[in-house]
Amino acid sequence: MYIKSIHAAALAAAFTPPKDININDQTSVRSVASTLAYELMAWYTGNVTNTPETIAVFPEPYYWWEAGAAWGAMLDYSHYTGDSSYDEVITQALLSQVGPKFDFMMPLHFGSEGNDDQAFWSFAILNAAERNFPQPDDSIPPWLNIAENIWNTMVARWNESSCGGGLAWQIFPSNPNGMNYKNSVSNGGFFQMSARLARATGNDTYLQWAQKVWDWSEKVGFVDGDFNVYDGADSKGNCAEINKLSFSYAQGIYMYGAAVLYNHTNGDKTWGDRTSGLLKAADSYFSPYKNATNIMYEHACEPYEVCNNDMKSFKGYLSRFMWATTRMMPATLPRVQTLLNASAIAAAKACSGGENGTVCGQKWYVGGYDGVPGLGQQMTALETVQGLLAQEALPPFKAGQIKHVKGAANTPPTTNPATTSPSPTASPTPTKRSNAAEGVFVEWRWALLALSSFLVMAFA
Repeated sequence: MYIKSIHAAALAAAFTPPKDININDQTSVRSVASTLAYELMAWYTGNVTNTPETIAVFPEPYYWWEAGAAWGAMLDYSHYTGDSSYDEVITQALLSQVGPKFDFMMPLHFGSEGNDDQAFWSFAILNAAERNFPQPDDSIPPWLNIAENIWNTMVARWNESSCGGGLAWQIFPSNPNGMNYKNSVSNGGFFQMSARLARATGNDTYLQWAQKVWDWSEKVGFVDGDFNVYDGADSKGNCAEINKLSFSYAQGIYMYGAAVLYNHTNGDKTWGDRTSGLLKAADSYFSPYKNATNIMYEHACEPYEVCNNDMKSFKGYLSRFMWATTRMMPATLPRVQTLLNASAIAAAKACSGGENGTVCGQKWYVGGYDGVPGLGQQMTALETVQGLLAQEALPPFKAGQIKHVKGAANTPPTTNPATTSPSPTASPTPTKRSNAAEGVFVEWRWALLALSSFLVMAFA
């Protein structure tokens, strides 16, 4: 379906200067969220050019995975604000990337697709499924079936030949560095997917795998005794030496997975303690200075001016999953509000750049716009601000409430059984890489390994 300019869909949006946000006024929050969403979508032209190479993705230097993250943010926008202006564009983007086997193994993007990239698209698909977001195309399975297809491709890549298990960072041998690195985001993504599918389907196979991935993550040291989540380890060394560089998005991914399992198991204390521990450990991503209390920052790179484009988006996923955690485990709400209310105000003030005073910068603790704009910066602010509305929105639907909806969005829960979905399997036939696939793999973790070693020596 061809959609004309995204700007045409939002001409009536209220462009409130973000710096003037009143977080205690829902009208103000919605207005600022609308402004931030408009500026995020200003980066997107794929529905105008309307070619397979441009639909759903954002222009260079942004990679395929971040597009999946951006559509997840826009699904949050639609759900939290009730503004459906972008829903058709979101649907077009998501359906364009399902791939020939409806599992987000997309030949066009094999050059940059790793396990963590696929996981981020799965988060968006699960958002759609858990909210009964319309899926009007009869030639493509319902959102929940697509999520299960993704899971089936990932479980087939679980590799116990090193480190006792785990997913490699990358999928294809043409990305050789990532084939020898097992990272927390790929495995945390698989953990969160398993948790959410357990709740969405009621199938215990997913619950068992969620427990298995958590146990492995603890055993290998990706999640330590204080619930800090570290980046990963070299599988050539059997994961004996953990890279203790840490990023906010990994913390959030594991946190929300644990919270979903707390909800799914009717308040199991173990999962409650894990969720609380992960939230407590997330304190390390807040309060960089005494005059910046409770303001979020990316502690591995922001203070040292070394964040790349990927990293500039990471805070948004911690915000997304912290707000989502409050709907699965309400006891976390006071602490999350303490941190994210302050961060939302700071983020909004950072979105005071550009001609209209609506472009977002990177650092929220400087008291205004820092002159560093980007897609990730817009997305991080949007997720943090729109989450202020999370308590007024419906929580994610679960098994028995999820339906294949083709019409209007925001369908209320139902007691009817969910659409029948394929059963999970531990041994599907993995999708092979197309010989025609092209792409460039850009490495950054290895450079940061050197940086982390330097920081340890400099600040020890």
